[in-house]
Amino acid sequence: MQAGNAQAGAAASAPQPTQPTKTFFGLAQDSRRQGPPRPLFNDDYVARFPEDPYGQETAPNARIWRVYVEEAAAFDEKMVGQSRDGLDVMLVFAGLFSAVVTSFLVQVSQNLQADFSEMSALLLRDLLLVQLARADGTTLNVTTPSVNPAAKFDPDAIDVWINGLWVVSLVTSLVVALSAVLVKQWLHRYMTFPSGTPGLRSHVRQFRFMGLEKWRVRFIIGMLPIVMHISLMLFFAGLALF
Repeated sequence: MQAGNAQAGAAASAPQPTQPTKTFFGLAQDSRRQGPPRPLFNDDYVARFPEDPYGQETAPNARIWRVYVEEAAAFDEKMVGQSRDGLDVMLVFAGLFSAVVTSFLVQVSQNLQADFSEMSALLLRDLLLVQLARADGTTLNVTTPSVNPAAKFDPDAIDVWINGLWVVSLVTSLVVALSAVLVKQWLHRYMTFPSGTPGLRSHVRQFRFMGLEKWRVRFIIGMLPIVMHISLMLFFAGLALF
């Protein structure tokens, strides 16, 4: 009996094997923790907003309108924030690109009309030859001048193509800039809500969102980079012919 008690005491005094500590990326984790991790924000609207009295579930200050206003604000902030960033970049790029195309177009547009300075130089040369011939006492047979200012001027086809491509490129870039300004004004108006009850603000927001979808504003924002790329390709096509 004493031997059995001695063995039991020895077994109790022996060190028990410890379970390995769970780690996550080198940090010790509590093995007693149960359940999913807690969310970073509280999305329990039942706990956050008081329950509506019976028969007031659709009143101007009802819980459903408060939930709608908060969810819509988070959605609109994300949507409008991404659109504004892209529109700001597009507006700056379109403005700078339009200035570059305009500087090129000012130079090449002179090729579409007669060079009157060169024409004046040729006429002065003919007049000088006549004066020199009279001074020497010789005769100079000049029946027609070197150039005729009244003659019709026909520009080269390559100059017409270059000017046409760059004019279209400039127009499309200006359209992108104007559209970006208009869309930014629309988005600013969309995010400006009047003060009032949650029910009123919810109806105003839904009305504006339906208008945004009807006019396909998000489609227009997505098309602006494509139109800008077309403008760039037209400019480079004209630059290759220049």
